[in-house]
Amino acid sequence: MDIYRFLSADDDSSFCHKVTKALTEGWVLYGPPHYVFDAAAGKMRCGQAVIKQVEEQAYDPDKKLTEYE
Repeated sequence: MDIYRFLSADDDSSFCHKVTKALTEGWVLYGPPHYVFDAAAGKMRCGQAVIKQVEEQAYDPDKKLTEYE
């Protein structure tokens, strides 16, 4: 089964590190990155969807997505 996460952060190196960490953990980019201006904070925000294929199992909404293997 595939599991899905959406990563987001300010448009700086921390976002790149967050996505890179996910990729090293077996997550795969899903679609293009997204950018939006956060007017309240006065800064750009980035987002990137990632998916990971894991063993077929029952979905548990209380389980952290990073705990699926």
